[in-house]
Amino acid sequence: MAPMDRSETPRPSRRGNGRRHRAGKRNRNLTLGIAAGAVLAATTATAGYASLASPDSPSPSPAPRAHGRTVDFSVRGGTARVDTSTLRVTGRTGDGRTLPVSDAAADELGAPGTVTVEGSTASWSYPSAGLRVSAASEKGRLRMTVRADADRTLAWPVTGKGAGTSRKASLQIPRGEGLSVPVADAFWNGKKAGLAGSEADLAGGGALTLPLWGYASGGHGVSYLVPENIGTSLGFASTGGKLHATATHDFSGREKTRAYTVTFALTSGSPVAPAEDYRRWLDEHGQVRTLKEKIARNPEIRKLLGAEHAYLWGGARNEKAVRKLRRQGSTRLWLGYDADGRPMSERAVATAKKQGYVVGPYDSYDNGQDPASADTPVAKWPGTVYPDYCVRNRAGKIKTGFGGRGCYLSSQAFAKSEPGKHYLATHTEKMTANGVNSVFVDVDAAGELFSDFTPSHPMTKKQDRANRMDRMRVLAGRDRLVLGSESAVSWAAPVLAFNHGSQTPVNDALWKLQNDKKTWGAYYPASAPGHFFKPVRLPAALAEALYDPAYRVPLYQTALHDSLISTDRWEMPYGKLPEQKTDRALMSVLYNTPLNFALGDKNLDSAGKEMAALQRYFAPLHKAAGTERMTGFRHLTRDHRVQRSVFGDGTLRVTANFGSTPYGSLPAGCVDAELKGEDQPRRLCPDRG
Repeated sequence: MAPMDRSETPRPSRRGNGRRHRAGKRNRNLTLGIAAGAVLAATTATAGYASLASPDSPSPSPAPRAHGRTVDFSVRGGTARVDTSTLRVTGRTGDGRTLPVSDAAADELGAPGTVTVEGSTASWSYPSAGLRVSAASEKGRLRMTVRADADRTLAWPVTGKGAGTSRKASLQIPRGEGLSVPVADAFWNGKKAGLAGSEADLAGGGALTLPLWGYASGGHGVSYLVPENIGTSLGFASTGGKLHATATHDFSGREKTRAYTVTFALTSGSPVAPAEDYRRWLDEHGQVRTLKEKIARNPEIRKLLGAEHAYLWGGARNEKAVRKLRRQGSTRLWLGYDADGRPMSERAVATAKKQGYVVGPYDSYDNGQDPASADTPVAKWPGTVYPDYCVRNRAGKIKTGFGGRGCYLSSQAFAKSEPGKHYLATHTEKMTANGVNSVFVDVDAAGELFSDFTPSHPMTKKQDRANRMDRMRVLAGRDRLVLGSESAVSWAAPVLAFNHGSQTPVNDALWKLQNDKKTWGAYYPASAPGHFFKPVRLPAALAEALYDPAYRVPLYQTALHDSLISTDRWEMPYGKLPEQKTDRALMSVLYNTPLNFALGDKNLDSAGKEMAALQRYFAPLHKAAGTERMTGFRHLTRDHRVQRSVFGDGTLRVTANFGSTPYGSLPAGCVDAELKGEDQPRRLCPDRG
């Protein structure tokens, strides 16, 4: 049975309840990952779920069929027709449906040259624009590559725009964990949602976590993936009350982005279909590193299975507090602390490890300041690292660091000097001297990448990405630390055990609110900074954009659940947003992902006990399914308030009721988790204790 068509359901009703620490306040739109491919056309389905099982390998694709200025390609589930006059792409499904894959390019291309077909590839050019195109069917997908003779931009593909777009269609967007947004929804077309009018750099520094987006209508869909996304951005706009997306590529000789590849596929129309096919692409290209593989290399990572995550402040960092956490009932935890000059003692760390916990500091390599006036120990570097290692723009001006502090440091400068100076190795030795078995590295995996024009250490964004991956590999490999980083973009998944932030669908309104220290809270007092501890009531529009379950879909978990463990951002711990606690607890179980907490002197008793109760419920579910793929997701009601997920071969099945009325025997605000081999589901109703 095919999954329910999400585009034909009425617009879900809204519920009122629904630091950027460093990376989030920079560029406000996060990266898409390093590698992508294209999308599964005819996704098989079982028991109403979009199946993640890979279909049999397709037979060799027939050659393209050219008809003047149009070219037809066979893809899984139908055909794709390219109009070379405009780069418009139209899909035709096996049941005769026509789908708008891409509208015409937004830029003037000029008259196309003659189409030539050699083997499985069709080629043509746009002489006046200096562009050449090659296209072929590849593993059931349409793969198109545009090459430029000189530096220029191209706005294409264009999704959800044009006469063929149904007002009942939806866009799938990898903001944080993921969104599925009705294109005609008034809220998402308006300014308050923070989507229309925004643009996300696919290579880093904003809101997107995966190299994909999708379109669904009438039980069918289209998925878009960008294999090499540096130089490409994805923008959203509203025209005529309909939301649409346009990718824009910057062809640059210096950045080595003169070739731009996009792949397209027809899908089942499931809201997670684009992520399903991305996972298939990763498998096909050998780019998945599973948690099971990572645990085999470092058994300490296994301790994350069943663990909630918590940052400790003030006296909560001492040995006595750590023992108290265990007495409260928390059997597994990841414990972190800020790099504020007051690290956990060796005794406290040893106690945490003895309890079976994973423990480590929040660290950073991206900021450099004058050592005489630096406001954080991790911004103090030896010798003349500051300012010699600062990133500089084309005009030679230093790129100011986060919050106007110092500068952003060049990963290439560190990479060049490390063999002789050992700045990074020495820094790590100092940060881990108390015996920790983990470290969280700020921003390295969040994806804001830099071009550096400093003559002594010039760097492209591609080199910056490679450098960041190399230094994270050292921490996870040579240093054998349980490694986490911020809002991990998919290209960083192979080297990480966990990330904090990929769950959160951030937008500019969130950063604006966090900058309002009176409302959100400041970075003091040191024992319990208001930034982390002060409860906040989100404005209604922001609550809807971030946490309304009707729009949230698990794209990230569909692609990467068995590769790394994900949570919300560290400045948005579980207690920070009281009105969202129920939904966040249910999402934690539905997505099989931990919650993140902030613990200090004043809330150690209350929040610690609450964390322990949630951890005891979560532990057996995550131990069983934390290393499994998410193999199914669907909405069970037309308002999308009741949702179901499946992990592995039925290892875990979860039903969450985000609504206000019972769903069968499942009360509102509750979740049932069914473990294979158990007769009765395990129920959690967080508001009821």
